[in-house]
Amino acid sequence: MGRWLDHTVTCDIQAPVAQVWRVWSDLDAMPLWMSWIESVKTIDAPTKTLPDLTEWTLAANGFRFKWQAKINERIEAQKLQWESIGGLPTKGSVRFYPEEESRTIVKLSVTYELPRILAPIMEANILGGMVTNELQGNLDRFKDLVESGYGAINSK
Repeated sequence: MGRWLDHTVTCDIQAPVAQVWRVWSDLDAMPLWMSWIESVKTIDAPTKTLPDLTEWTLAANGFRFKWQAKINERIEAQKLQWESIGGLPTKGSVRFYPEEESRTIVKLSVTYELPRILAPIMEANILGGMVTNELQGNLDRFKDLVESGYGAINSK
């Protein structure tokens, strides 16, 4: 049995919540802003916004991990919650908070399980902080992508 480690980051995006949700829902675009994610593939038939079952490939620093994730809760333009069902043990959620008509706060929480022997190393400020910094960098790239107009109704 391992130990679960948590990381939470937030970002203030100058775009309407509908656009922010659309960009997050674009699985093909995720490797554009998630630096450790090599690919996201749909396993089942897509739903209106996101498929319920996906396969993720993480590639970083010579390591490659694959896992499947299932969406447990979906409230359109508000919340998405998932957990892995095979491979790397992960779970998380992303929340969308419309602050104004054209401003959205995004809060991303990611939790993963490590073998107990490795958990103390990751909790240390250096390595644990690196994961948090990487997640924040991903969310900042997501913000840049959205604010560039990607996912806007009138964009192509």
